Amino acid sequence: MYLARSVDLRQLAERLQATHEVWGPQRAPGSQQVFFDRLVDVDRLRLDDSLPAMPPKEIFLPQLERILSYRYDRDRQQVSLTPRFEEKRKALLGLRPCDLAGLQCLDRFLIGQDFVDEVYLAHRKRTLIVVENCAAPFSDCFCVCTDTGPAAHEGYDLSLTKLGADEPVYLVDVGSDEGHALALASNWRQAGSREIEQKAAVIDRAVSLFPEVATHNKAWISRTMNRVTTGFIKPETWEYVGKQCFECGACSFVCPSCSCFNIEDVACGSDGWAPQGGCRLGDPACDRMRTRDSCSFEGYTRMAGDHNPRKPVEDRRNKRFFCKLSYAQSKKYLRPGCVGCGRCAWVCPGEIGMPNVVKYIHRETRD
Repeated sequence: MYLARSVDLRQLAERLQATHEVWGPQRAPGSQQVFFDRLVDVDRLRLDDSLPAMPPKEIFLPQLERILSYRYDRDRQQVSLTPRFEEKRKALLGLRPCDLAGLQCLDRFLIGQDFVDEVYLAHRKRTLIVVENCAAPFSDCFCVCTDTGPAAHEGYDLSLTKLGADEPVYLVDVGSDEGHALALASNWRQAGSREIEQKAAVIDRAVSLFPEVATHNKAWISRTMNRVTTGFIKPETWEYVGKQCFECGACSFVCPSCSCFNIEDVACGSDGWAPQGGCRLGDPACDRMRTRDSCSFEGYTRMAGDHNPRKPVEDRRNKRFFCKLSYAQSKKYLRPGCVGCGRCAWVCPGEIGMPNVVKYIHRETRD
């Protein structure tokens, strides 16, 4: 373990900019909202600020992305394909433990099984991750319930823990060979047993600051997973949740672990990508676009002939929480699909974020 000052971490960011795309938390100039965005000016890096409004999923699974172009030669009756995604080295500085857990869920879903998503893999590989452990919970987070915080346990190259409320010194844990090489190259001094004890005290204090309901929810989530998996939830509960849903999809777009997407082919313009509607027979060239989608939308499960097995909104809400809390999904992700960041509770206008739904199901068990 090592000790680094704030100025040392800024210098690290500057050095990484020569070889990586560097991303980190920073405030938007107008709204002052914190976003995890491309870091151009190192002075804008805000390591100790609040949880970013959007997860870093946007870096690896963008909202809109051209993944390939293809052209059909009618005379030769041949199709030429050109991949449009690039492999760039990325460095994520100040990633929160819950967002790191969400990224690990995406890894296991998109590249950790039989079929590998080559586009995601191209974005994801050669990524350096510097995670920042949380010294206090944020307003809506409940990571203590899902074992994703306030400290990260794996998946990082370097892990930062700020020691003391005002002291600008960070304890740096090394999690990989690349992280170790960076620490040695930075000439950070070695930490002693005193600093290691301080880190444990910081994390213990962070856990103690969670509200009582979060502590209760840790057991409630376990019971909810059992009931979701076995199907022992009354239809009336899902109907109640469905009536609260506005079908806006906000919960899916701010969730660090949601992976739903759609594919659409669009006709190319003469100046590159200029969508002119869907590709038609005879179009000489088309772009294949990937967009993020949401199981909240009625059209997500619509099939040929306008058949929709999940047309009622309560069926779609059932599916979302099954994806987050069932044992089948936990086996796939090696952890629950919910990472406890609380963004769904923050953005949902119908008050059916994960904490509230867990309470509804818990209330049902007592009726």
